[in-house]
Amino acid sequence: MSSPQGEASADAPPWRVVTRPDRSTSSASHDPSAGRVVVWVAVVAVLVIVAVSVAALVAARRLAEAESVADAADRADRIGDALIEPDLTDALVEGDPAAVAVMDAVVRDHVLSESIARVKIWDETGRVVWSDEHRLIGQRFELGDDDLEALRGSGVESEVSDLTEPENVYERDEGRLLEAYRSVRTPSGRPLLAEVYFRYDEVVQRSGQIWVGFAGITIGSILLVVLLLLPVLARLLRALQGARRHREALLERALEASGDERRRIAGALHDGVVQDLVATSLAVSAESAASRRRGDPATADGLDAVAATVRGSVGALRSLLVDIYPASLAASGLEPALVDLAQAASARGVPVRLDVDPDVARALSADHQRLVFRVVQESLVNVVAHARASTCTVRVAAPAGRPGAVVTIADDGVGFDPALLDRPDPSHFGLRVLRDLAAEAEATLELATAPGRGSRWRLTTGAP
Repeated sequence: MSSPQGEASADAPPWRVVTRPDRSTSSASHDPSAGRVVVWVAVVAVLVIVAVSVAALVAARRLAEAESVADAADRADRIGDALIEPDLTDALVEGDPAAVAVMDAVVRDHVLSESIARVKIWDETGRVVWSDEHRLIGQRFELGDDDLEALRGSGVESEVSDLTEPENVYERDEGRLLEAYRSVRTPSGRPLLAEVYFRYDEVVQRSGQIWVGFAGITIGSILLVVLLLLPVLARLLRALQGARRHREALLERALEASGDERRRIAGALHDGVVQDLVATSLAVSAESAASRRRGDPATADGLDAVAATVRGSVGALRSLLVDIYPASLAASGLEPALVDLAQAASARGVPVRLDVDPDVARALSADHQRLVFRVVQESLVNVVAHARASTCTVRVAAPAGRPGAVVTIADDGVGFDPALLDRPDPSHFGLRVLRDLAAEAEATLELATAPGRGSRWRLTTGAP
């Protein structure tokens, strides 16, 4: 527990500033919902842009591959017409070295390039009659249905090469390839199949170009939409702030109405029920005295017990009136009002030691007196309800070297985790009330607590 004055002892938890005398730190001026909306919109925008970028990359890759396959078919068609078929002879099919040399020169000088890796010419039996890779010449492989259809002159076929096939054994070091094939004929009319292998690097390059164009337009459109939505977002935030201010105004009016109602109820109880009970107690005590004079002690003892019960009820009601409305604060000042609070807490099982500097209490303005009273009242309510404390100390003293007051409320109870102040839990409403009271009055409120180490609140007001 803290010392009687509520200051920190050697093993006490450190002080934590709950609120400073700055309007910007009050809960009324802080609107976390606006920040959440901005963060939510930013996160959604980033996720949409990332999703669109990934989708654009996949779509661009597929579109580039489709375009490259079509382009490979077109180029293979032109190569077959302009380069291979004019120099194709029956002697080449028979393996004549001179014909092979002629085709080698044509393909080497006019066909093979950075984008074309291999050329093959097949007959209808699946035999490679010529290739720039001479090790393939004369080898026989099974032709697929698409190859046979192209051989019969049904157009140009193209696809991504399957480098695991046996006929592609010498292309495996070339990386991924596209192959396109079409029918060509010898001067005698014999059909052959010309196959051209294109490097896949063009697909990658083309997909990058398509992605830049596609993604640039799409992402730019999304950013434009976000920019167009910014005024809507700003209007939404203003609406949220307006709704917050409206709720605060309603709460303030509700608190004022609650204060008026408490004052009315307290007045009605004090002038009605309490006075009636006091009168009843006096009447019963008078009747008890009369019974004793008549020699009826048994009846007198019973009436004395009834009078004592009535007086206890009057005391309980007066403690309740202090909680409902502190009439002594306006009538007698801060110190008597704090005495009433201390007595009410003591009556509920927590003895309260009160140490009030009368000069400091009198020097405070009416607003600061109400602030001190409400903070002490809320603190004692929390101590009685939650702290399981055996003692509590309330001290009101002058701050060092400046006007105002330092109010310390310290108990030796179970303490709590100060992080509870930052959690929106309805069960911690009383803690947030203390913070909000100090923030609204531009006072400094500090807390020192930890589980099992009691709690200390310290309120520092400004000039009276």
